[in-house]
Amino acid sequence: MKGKEKFLTILILGLLSAIGPFSIDMYLPGFPDIAADLNTTVAHVSLSLSSFFIGISFGQLIYGPFIDRFGRKKPLYVGLFIYLIAAAGCAFASSVNALIVFRLVQALGGCAGMVTSRALVRDIFPVSENAKIFSLLMLVVGVSPIIAPTLGGYVTAALGWRYVFAVLALIAVIILVAIHYALPEGRKADSSLSMRPRQIARNFLQVLKEPQFYTYVFTGSVASAGLYTYIAGSPYVFMQLYHITEKQYGWVFALIAMGLIGASQLNSVLLKNYKSEQVIKVALLCQTATGLVLFAGTTLGWLDLFSTIFFIFIFLCCQGFIFPNSSALSLAPFSKNAGSASAVMGCIQMAIGTLASVAVSFLSNGTALPMTGIMCFCAFAAFCILMAGSKMIIRHRASIEEVEEESAEMISMS
Repeated sequence: MKGKEKFLTILILGLLSAIGPFSIDMYLPGFPDIAADLNTTVAHVSLSLSSFFIGISFGQLIYGPFIDRFGRKKPLYVGLFIYLIAAAGCAFASSVNALIVFRLVQALGGCAGMVTSRALVRDIFPVSENAKIFSLLMLVVGVSPIIAPTLGGYVTAALGWRYVFAVLALIAVIILVAIHYALPEGRKADSSLSMRPRQIARNFLQVLKEPQFYTYVFTGSVASAGLYTYIAGSPYVFMQLYHITEKQYGWVFALIAMGLIGASQLNSVLLKNYKSEQVIKVALLCQTATGLVLFAGTTLGWLDLFSTIFFIFIFLCCQGFIFPNSSALSLAPFSKNAGSASAVMGCIQMAIGTLASVAVSFLSNGTALPMTGIMCFCAFAAFCILMAGSKMIIRHRASIEEVEEESAEMISMS
């Protein structure tokens, strides 16, 4: 693949990966206006974020088998069309319950891009380059927290929150055109794959039995839940507790996101000299330490607006190292079932993220403790999962080598 073609492919894959994050981040500054317009509370509006997480979690399980069976592009077109229809529904929602439902449907369409982009990375690029490619995707995905809340804040202030969804629909149309004209097909349709529910379930179980997959999927997913906790809790913490404006919130969100982007690009440099397994271990250790400081500082009342921003910035810098390496290591054992593996990975990641975001709303007590406490817990739990899972991977590889040696001896004796 030539340089220009490779750049364009990575850009489109990044845009597909960013559909979910962009759809989440762009309407966050409008929460107070949505609540006022629909005669409800910000906490009730935040349930539309939770419904989006639910849709984007379980919808990926639908698309995974479909992109393995029918090829990558056809299911992608269907998903983005659903996304467009749901975006229009969100724009014209007359109640918060309608908004919650339409956000669920919007997520069910948008998650097609997230599943397909990961599978195409596994299809198009060598396994040895996957972590670097995911780091480059993070550059595109990472731009969404910078642009989306800022753009959403200005659109909400100038035109109203409903126009945020009109902008999202326009972005989806642009992505559809780019997919049609410039995105490689990737793995072809495989008519031998069964679409029967029982066989699909077997494929999912086969994926989940791989120790390398479940170790790094759960490590990355639990660590990412800290990011979703921040996304769900930050509008209340910054705008309600620290009394910053919608536009200021957008700039704060963008500043913090720069740490995520910068770290993901530094990750590509580190991978020239270190393995993904080494980088992710150090990053999780640093994230856990930062989470403990953030939680302790909030509990003891030591943190103000600027120190809170600083420690969240460091926390999300670590995420920039964790995500690309955990994704690459999770998908590395698969080729034929890359779509199903990508779907299971995305479902687990978003399901855990949904639980974390719901927990922030459920534990809301008028302070920043629910957000910082859950962020700290996620980092610590992810580190523990990695330590335990690494031992399982070593034992599994040792058992495979033992079986291969025994087979070789039997063949030589015969």
